[in-house]
Amino acid sequence: MLSMSGTRMAALLFAFTCVIPGPRGADRAWAQTAPAATEPSTPPQQVHIGYLAHRKPAPPIYDYEAEPADSGIAGARIAMKDNATTGRLTNQIFDLQETILEKGQSPVEAAIALADKGAGLIVADLPADDLLAVADALKGRDATIFNIGAEDDRLRNADCRANIDHFAPSRQMLTDALAQFLAAQRWRNVFLIVGTDPQDQLYAEAVRRSVKKFGLKLTGDKPWTFGPMARQRADGPIRADAFVFTRGVDADMIVIADEAGNFGDYVEYHTAEPKLTGGTQGLIPATWSRVLDAWGSAQLQSRFVRTNKRPMRPLDYQAWTALRAIGEAATRTQSGSAKVIGDYMLRPDFDIAAFKGVPVSLRNWDHQLRQPILLIQPRMLVSLSPQPGFLHPGTALDSLGTDEPESTCKIRSGDKQ
Repeated sequence: MLSMSGTRMAALLFAFTCVIPGPRGADRAWAQTAPAATEPSTPPQQVHIGYLAHRKPAPPIYDYEAEPADSGIAGARIAMKDNATTGRLTNQIFDLQETILEKGQSPVEAAIALADKGAGLIVADLPADDLLAVADALKGRDATIFNIGAEDDRLRNADCRANIDHFAPSRQMLTDALAQFLAAQRWRNVFLIVGTDPQDQLYAEAVRRSVKKFGLKLTGDKPWTFGPMARQRADGPIRADAFVFTRGVDADMIVIADEAGNFGDYVEYHTAEPKLTGGTQGLIPATWSRVLDAWGSAQLQSRFVRTNKRPMRPLDYQAWTALRAIGEAATRTQSGSAKVIGDYMLRPDFDIAAFKGVPVSLRNWDHQLRQPILLIQPRMLVSLSPQPGFLHPGTALDSLGTDEPESTCKIRSGDKQ
């Protein structure tokens, strides 16, 4: 007969074998046997997470590059599977409550409803104004918002909030990554073309700051006045005008500010002289791409494709990173409190592996995730910023985006109320 210690050892050994991947249904078997490895009187800890986003509009039938309807939430669901695997070992249950807003629905009311149900960890894919309204409505509550979609630099500066952590990159991070690459290549002359949308203006402002920051030269800065030529399917006289638009351009790269994709793809191969293009089209800075397969990322890429029948996009990756950070912080703190988990993420010793060669972590002065930025073309990873040789007294990752001395954000890691 086994002694008491031998019985306990056998139970623990059996529980360990249950975490080895097995056929479909293995998870269900684990749920039935998990109590053997833990104290029967200890109920599992609940970690409630909310996902909040507007429903994405249907794209034109021909726009196969448009954002999929499940962009973002698909990445969150993959991360929840990863969290569940860890939770089986730590006696924690992770629950995701998805709220997709229809036209006219209030994101503030939806966020309050999530918090009232205990889901104060809210992963949000919302525009800047909605994000700020939600943050202000939840101020003082046990709630932390994880921004995965809004890239506005003002959210990391004058309009920062202590209860928002940013897992989307800022526009400044993206344009700094491109400018660093140009400086490293000694391609110093930049010609900027700017679209008419408000988002294009914000991207252009970030480009101008990056050009100055890394010692490049802006040789031209012009608005695009020829309409959405990248979306047109017929030739016309206006194309000759667009050709003349670039005549005499002195630039190593034409940088495009066209977040909606109205004209940017048209510029390449339609210039008076052969020119490189980059920015929102051409050589694109991004957090993620299907062309990345280094640092173990092929494992995440293949899992995502098997599950969703499409490649992982930046918004999916940003949602995945936010959910994995929540899972890691919940495991380390053994807490389901949104405030405890959010505060813990801002500690200097907190980081997570994110398939980019180095750990990623949150800055305590503006709550922005510091991370490498990919520079991609459609079928290849061209480079990764920070570029070699760009030094920083803390970490080279802080050379991308607004650094602490320049930041106008007044929050710090201990300021959450």
